[in-house]
Amino acid sequence: MTLDDLKHAQRERVIFLDRCLTWRGMANRRDLIERFGISTAQAALDFRVYLGLARSTPPIYDPVRKTYIAASEHAPLAPSGLTEAFDILASDDESTPSAALPRPERKADRRTIALLHQAIRSGKVLHLRYTSMSSGADEGQWIAPTRFTSDGESVHVRAYSFKHGEYRNYLPIRIDPDSSFKEKLLSEPLPEDVDWNTRAIIWLRPKSGLSERQASVIRREFGFESEFLRVETRKALEFFFNRRWGLDEKGARLERAKTEYESIAPSRPI
Repeated sequence: MTLDDLKHAQRERVIFLDRCLTWRGMANRRDLIERFGISTAQAALDFRVYLGLARSTPPIYDPVRKTYIAASEHAPLAPSGLTEAFDILASDDESTPSAALPRPERKADRRTIALLHQAIRSGKVLHLRYTSMSSGADEGQWIAPTRFTSDGESVHVRAYSFKHGEYRNYLPIRIDPDSSFKEKLLSEPLPEDVDWNTRAIIWLRPKSGLSERQASVIRREFGFESEFLRVETRKALEFFFNRRWGLDEKGARLERAKTEYESIAPSRPI
């Protein structure tokens, strides 16, 4: 049996147990009962399933603490990062506000998203009004949406702008919902989105000026396995990469050592 053989609900509970043992180093049936509101019998069954899956590095039961302790060589069934596992570590009795900072919630107009999606699928061009943070509002422009993208926080739509004669990334919420959204068919094929079809291979290193000890900590923090940390994205998303990783911010802890570009086969818009 593997995790994939389990029904979704039980799989989620088993993964929760796995993360408890991975990041807390301990777990028991009470954790399952309090998290999922299940019965003691169901929690016992889930634990048996987990123990069956973790046969290579099973946890050890501590009769004094009445809990299972992760083996020193514990190997997670479903590897996760610390950010993913934060709620495993956060205290259950935290008062409001919580121990986690609230994330900005970017809104979206559902009708606008649906029209953009339909235009992508049908290969049509849309007329809309857009407000840019650099150039302000326009009186309307024709764009050919090709795909949705994400910078990890916000969803953008990548589209060919006939006004600017190039591909751009648009934030859907900045599209005026009262735009005409007039449609028309493309009169000729769009030019290739070269930046989208170019892989950016970014080699990072600890920021110059850090002490040897500081640089060593940064390498450990970001999981360096060699002199440089290799990260891949598309050239079209490099701007978002720089912002998300804070490379241009004061106090940045990482910097680019070099960037390599290579062409990749054009992909079908999603």
